[in-house]
Amino acid sequence: MQRRQGRVNAGLLLLLYQISQVGLQNIPSVTLGVLALNIFLFLNPVRPLAEVCISVNEGFYRKNWQRLLLSPVHHADDWHLYYNMVSMLWKGIMLEKKLKSIWFAYIIAVFSVLIGVVYMVLEFMLMKILNDPSYEMNCAVGFSGVLFALKVLNNHYNPGRVSSVLGWQIPSKYACWVELVAIHLISPGTSFAGHLAGILVGLMYTMGPLKKIMKACAGI
Repeated sequence: MQRRQGRVNAGLLLLLYQISQVGLQNIPSVTLGVLALNIFLFLNPVRPLAEVCISVNEGFYRKNWQRLLLSPVHHADDWHLYYNMVSMLWKGIMLEKKLKSIWFAYIIAVFSVLIGVVYMVLEFMLMKILNDPSYEMNCAVGFSGVLFALKVLNNHYNPGRVSSVLGWQIPSKYACWVELVAIHLISPGTSFAGHLAGILVGLMYTMGPLKKIMKACAGI
């Protein structure tokens, strides 16, 4: 999980261009803060990727719980950062205006940690079901799990839309599932369990008890 060195970060430059095209004044504060944090940590990582990624082995067995906070905001390379942050830019603009900044920030924080927990549960289950110890070593980084959860929220708050996935017109309520499979087929190295964890957390919020629990914890 080492970044490629000695080259121009074209993905980062393209991301900065996209942000400039939208205009900083048009990006809500929390969304802008998430973009800035991820870009800053890409340029100035807290630790090497192998020391921030989350896995069953590191998170559950070794109790390195700080990885639940660090893994979502570190990225493998500039294109990983680009695709995730462009997605965050548009989802954030839509959802933060709908949910308001304080609640949106709360959602981002809770989802970031909870998705890491669900990811470890899924990998642990796969290890037991398939009797394959390699699953406990799978180590994931990146914001894409949170983005899948936000996609579920966005589709929930904007029903009836149609999304384009690889040129196919898919009803938005099914788009996250089609995208989950498509990404895994196109890029087998991506974390299927991490993306699935995001969808499940999003459903826990929109259809399950998570929203009520978050409101209770916030004293609302």
